Formats: sequence, structure tokens, C-alpha cells
Amino acid sequence: MSVRAAQPKDLWTETPLIYSSHISDTIGCSAYLKLENLQPSQSFKYRGISKFAQKCKEKHGPSVHLMIASSGNAGLAAAVAARALRVKCTVFLPIDVSTDTQQALQKKGADIVRIGEIYSQTLAALRDAVKKDINGVLVPSYDSPVLWDGHSSMVTEMQRQLPRQPDAIFCSVGGGGLIGGIMQGCKNVGWDEVPVVALETSGSNCFYNAIAINTQNFTSKVPTIPSTEVEDSSPYTIEVVDEHNVAIPYMKALKSRAASLGATSPAPGVVRMAVDRAGGIKCACVPDEMAMHTARLFGNDHKMLVELACSTTLTPGYNREFLLHILGPAFSALSLEERKEKCLVFVVCGGVKISFEDMKEFEDIVAAEQVESYWRVQIDGEEIQVPK
Repeated sequence: MSVRAAQPKDLWTETPLIYSSHISDTIGCSAYLKLENLQPSQSFKYRGISKFAQKCKEKHGPSVHLMIASSGNAGLAAAVAARALRVKCTVFLPIDVSTDTQQALQKKGADIVRIGEIYSQTLAALRDAVKKDINGVLVPSYDSPVLWDGHSSMVTEMQRQLPRQPDAIFCSVGGGGLIGGIMQGCKNVGWDEVPVVALETSGSNCFYNAIAINTQNFTSKVPTIPSTEVEDSSPYTIEVVDEHNVAIPYMKALKSRAASLGATSPAPGVVRMAVDRAGGIKCACVPDEMAMHTARLFGNDHKMLVELACSTTLTPGYNREFLLHILGPAFSALSLEERKEKCLVFVVCGGVKISFEDMKEFEDIVAAEQVESYWRVQIDGEEIQVPK
């Protein structure tokens, strides 16, 4: 039997979808958790990246060299996939990536190159290196239909695992790979009308800004291309991507501890999908401290450590007022009994950028924020305050 024939069709794991009594009791709905933190690389990224890696080996053979730019989780997914496929892998990292992340990659057999202050600079260095490597193939971290197709498999699993169609799906967004997969998965299973809620931290919200500038600050259901001229004080510049006919913001700086959400621009194809989607996209941003608080609550309740990019998704599950604002007046008007019948899915996307020491630091940071009794959040262009 050949090595190729012996390999499984998919490298990723079908992850559990569990009912969360803790979150259900908090928000008064039936809450389910899709546990992507249980993938072999500990994040959802393994689905799409392992699929891309398999296609690379099929096309280029066993000498293929997988090369990827990442701040950690995408690189780890590539490294784990490369080890399973027995091919070479090099991960390009921004220079400030933690020693723990570097060691995790090396333990999986990856070579590492540290270069660039931010991800976009690291990616530019990777592109130059790929041109010089005869066997090198650039593995995308989030901007590829192959990745979105791989990630979409989690929705196919949800359809089998849930008692019925969900009333909303919640996920975090960095560059858009996960939400691209969820939108594609919803289309595949006939859930195009199911609301998808995209959550980011306020200091790392390129996707939120992208939806805002293509929908006249969330006021138009018909996408419109804005002027590319912005004030000097704007946190981003704008470029129009003709292939997808969307305007894309390029963040000048990222100001969030949620490093895995640290894309300076979203995937144009995903932005196009979002503005065209029948069920639409709800966009919300939360402060880092709210994500930190949620990470601690989730850890205490479910005995799992999750990084900030993951706990950002869970913030509406631990703040009923925030959830009601996101889902809108019709949802808020439901009786308590009617809400209990609602089915919500939170994608626990995973990630390795978390430790017990981080959790202790989060406790101290959140304690210092207790002078205010509310969180400032943004939902579809509106800033509101929700009680802590």
C-alpha cells in the first residue's frame, strides 16, 4: 500500500459539540460549544491548513516545503500537518513571538525564522523566501478558498450534532479564515439565513472596519465602495480590491493583547461573502479586559484554558445584556420561556497562546478595571455600555 493510499482523507478531528449548562443558565438560551480547541494543533486552523498541506503534497510530491507566516496558531497547524504528511515546514514569525510559541513549533519539527515587527512584514519576508526555494509553497494563514472549505467542515459536523438549526453562530475574527469557513459551511448545509456574529477586540478589528466602510457604517444592505481618502487620524488606510469589488482597510497599528486576532487587513473574498450573505453578519467589538474576564469565567466553569482570541467569542455568553443587544429587539422581546427554546452555538476556536501565568495577569488587569461598572462595546456601528 502506498503512503498516499494509507493517509486518511482528512487529517483533522471531528470535534465534540457540547451543551453548556453554565452559559445556558447565564443567558437563558440553549448554548452549545463547538470545541475546536481539541484539534491536533489545538485550534480550528488545523482543518483548512491541513487540507491545503495535503493538496500541496499531492501536487508537488514529498519534497514539497511548506512555508507559512504566522504569529503562532496557523504555524502550529502547518507544523502538525507537515509532520503527519512527512514533509518539511518552515514558519516565519514576528520577532516578538513568545519563547513558548517558538518551542512549541520546534517540538513539532518545524524550522522557524523570526523577522518583522508585525504580521504584514513577516508575510512580506516569507514571500521573498518562497521565491528563492525551488520546493517552497506559501501556505496561507487565512486568505484562501481551500482553507475556508476545510474550515467549513465544522458546520457540516454541527448539522449532525445539533438537535435543530441554530438561531445564531458566534465566532471570533482576525483575518477572516474562520468566519469564511462558517459562511461557506452554512451555505453548504442550507443555513444561509442563520445569523453569524463576528466578534473582535477593539484594538484589533480590521474585519469590523471592513464591513463598516463597505456598508456606509452598517446602514446599507447594498454594498457601496467608499472613497479611499481618509483623514490622517484614521486608524487605517483604504484600498479597493477590484477582484472582489470591496474596499479593504489596512490597520496602521494593532493595540490588542489578543495576538491571534492581529491581522492588519481581512481577506477580501471573505468581506465580499459577508456583505452579500442573505442572513447577514452581526459585528461586535469588546475591550481586551472583557475578553480577559470571560477567559477566567470560562476556565472556572469548563476547566479549559482559552486564549483571548477564543474568549472574545464567548463574551456574549457571559453577559446577557451584550447578547440581547447583539441579537436585536425581536430577540429581546421574547418571553423567558421562548428564549429557552433558542439554540446558540459558540465556536471555541482554540489557540495555544495562554498559560496559568497569563490567567493570573488577567485577574490583576481586570481587578484594576473595576472602577467602572460597565464595559464599552461596539455593535454594528453603535457604541454602548453593558453592565459588568
